Amino acid sequence: MTNGYPIKEYQQPVKRYCQTMDLKDDPQLIAEYRRRHSEPEAWKEILDGIRSVGILEMEIYILDNRLFMIVETPLDFDWDSAMKRLATLPRQQEWEDYMALFQQCREGATSDEKWQMMERMFRLY
Repeated sequence: MTNGYPIKEYQQPVKRYCQTMDLKDDPQLIAEYRRRHSEPEAWKEILDGIRSVGILEMEIYILDNRLFMIVETPLDFDWDSAMKRLATLPRQQEWEDYMALFQQCREGATSDEKWQMMERMFRLY
């Protein structure tokens, strides 16, 4: 982890959204949540849907039961309309319900309702 993570390079300017969510504080559930987000386990329809609404990159980081997500998009990306569209895509709500077993969220919540947008309070000016 102290080696860092390479980031994607784009041929266009991008903007970044940062969000957080907590998982249920249960090591077995957290291990299973991690497994279900692994490359062989993530549902192709969900990955394709995320890309189809205009998201260029999405990464989730974890510390204990706290998740931190980074989403990179083109500058003209409209978050609200993209999240409304994402919620209507095939299997999206099924995936959200499936993941809710591990997350501290209300039943039937959409991705946009689960993940809390974070405010940037510092940058290296």
